[in-house]
Amino acid sequence: MSLTDVLVIGSGVAGLSFALKVASFADVTLVTKKNCLDTATNLAQGGVAAVLSPEDSMEDHVNDTLVSGDGLCHENVVRTVVKEGPDRVRELIDFGVQFQKGIAGEEFDLGMEGGHSARRVAHAHDLTGREIERALLTQVHASPRVTVLEEHLAIDLLLSSRGEGEYKQGDDRCLGAYVLNRTTGEVETRRARVTILCSGGCGKVYLYTTNPDIATGDGVAMAYRAGAKVSNLEFIQFHPTCFFNSRINNFLISEAVRGEGGILINESGNPFMKQYDERGDLATRDAVARGIDAEMKASGADCVYLDITGKDPDFLRDRFPNIYGTCRKYGVDMTTEPIPVVPAAHYMCGGVQVDEWGVSSLTNLLAFGETACTGLHGANRLASNSLLEAVVFAHRGALWLKKNWPEIVSMSMPEVQGWRIGRAKSIEENVLISHNWDQIRRLMWNYVGIVRREKRLELVERRLAPILMETSEHFHDYLLTPDLVELRNIAVIAELIVRSASLRKESRGLHYIVDYPHRDDVHFQRDTVICRRRHEGGMAQC
Repeated sequence: MSLTDVLVIGSGVAGLSFALKVASFADVTLVTKKNCLDTATNLAQGGVAAVLSPEDSMEDHVNDTLVSGDGLCHENVVRTVVKEGPDRVRELIDFGVQFQKGIAGEEFDLGMEGGHSARRVAHAHDLTGREIERALLTQVHASPRVTVLEEHLAIDLLLSSRGEGEYKQGDDRCLGAYVLNRTTGEVETRRARVTILCSGGCGKVYLYTTNPDIATGDGVAMAYRAGAKVSNLEFIQFHPTCFFNSRINNFLISEAVRGEGGILINESGNPFMKQYDERGDLATRDAVARGIDAEMKASGADCVYLDITGKDPDFLRDRFPNIYGTCRKYGVDMTTEPIPVVPAAHYMCGGVQVDEWGVSSLTNLLAFGETACTGLHGANRLASNSLLEAVVFAHRGALWLKKNWPEIVSMSMPEVQGWRIGRAKSIEENVLISHNWDQIRRLMWNYVGIVRREKRLELVERRLAPILMETSEHFHDYLLTPDLVELRNIAVIAELIVRSASLRKESRGLHYIVDYPHRDDVHFQRDTVICRRRHEGGMAQC
């Protein structure tokens, strides 16, 4: 059994920047389920939103975030993140990130995106996430106190109470994680004084998503199973404009395309967003996704189109080289024809509930990035606030850890049980996994998508029950494989999303339910918090 000071699970911007900061006083082991570049960060096109221009203001960024969050943002958290954001963006430059500069020599070429009242998105063309990932990985690989383990998939958290007496809520301390070495097939017991969940979102729980294949909600599922509180999982953001092409999956057309003048049109060539929201094409993502969904249902069309042909072709090729090149590769020239687009599951606004330092309800367990629910996003994330949140909370978490490090180091590290395989045998028919995986994703897409109904939520809950039971049996009967671990996690995430959606009997932000079409501030202007009462069994609202 290995022991490290800090175990970081995930290699996106939050995990990498946190690892770099705490490596000044602690040894860090960073595990990532595939290779370091397989992250949502690496796919992020738009950029980092922050007040970086004298023509912008902190108050405007705060207000835009609060409006987008539709009454559920924690205003103290919003103000903290907006205030600290500019310093964190400039710190990324110190780490080697090369943002685009303005044409007149300005420090940044700031982009405009939906929901923003000013240009405030720092970007590296339309490959911002890839540039940030590149720079941070270079620094991490050069750090003597950070060990990176690729092809390592976390299974479950280690708890101080595992195998001991009666469980009491709040008594547990996280001691690391069981981790599957994908190369050897062995389960490793990785003990740690502090564990950080930065494993990204849960887009793969839906049939259509902009997310990478790694986005199976691992961090949230592990935290929930360990007894940590999770919150607001009904709020799944569907990106309005995923490239509609049968030969490519998961490729999104950045919000920035609409920010630079792109107009959504239907198959007849008519703009339609003003019918659904007075802000038109620059409305927030929840409104645009619902508008597209309504337009497609009304016409029976398979997609709508994003038209930016009115802009100079040279500008488009320079501003969006990745989008332009990918569209051309698949037969669409965005300089001369509209891009076919559809909504797709994109971002998990809920997650492991944490405080203003990224600390969860489970002792010595922290969470950052998309895995965490900090209170910043509320019911709907403002475009390009995700990378901002990640770097701000990674910094704050590092400050918290440094302050509390003497006390944490003084805590004894009890022995834990190694992974026991019992009578588990190799699974010979992978269809047992693939069938359930496919069923879950189709059920979630058809029943718990952009527009919901109470009856559909009841039906999907019943249909998920036998899949959850069968998945649990597979987990105990067969030797672990990455697919089985991920299936178990998306099954838990699906159940959590459905339960959370069923509890919120109103429409707010990303959660639109036909039976309750209006926002209800009297009863539901609060987070939906769920935890697992292991001594009682089952899922409970906390």
